[in-house]
Amino acid sequence: MGINKELLEILACPKCKGDLKLTHSGDGLICDTCKLKYPIKDDIPVMLIDEAVRIS
Repeated sequence: MGINKELLEILACPKCKGDLKLTHSGDGLICDTCKLKYPIKDDIPVMLIDEAVRIS
C-alpha cells in the first residue's frame, strides 16, 4: 500500500520541524537537516525521535 502522498506532504520532522522525504526503498522517512531516518512499520510512520536511526 505505501504511505499516502498527501500525508507525506504534511508530515514534519519531530526534532527540527523540517521536511521529510521518503527513502528509495519506501521503508522510512528521512530528515536531511537532522540526518535521521524515521521507520515506516506496517505502512505507519513511526515519528518518535527515540526510534529514529542516524544516517551518514
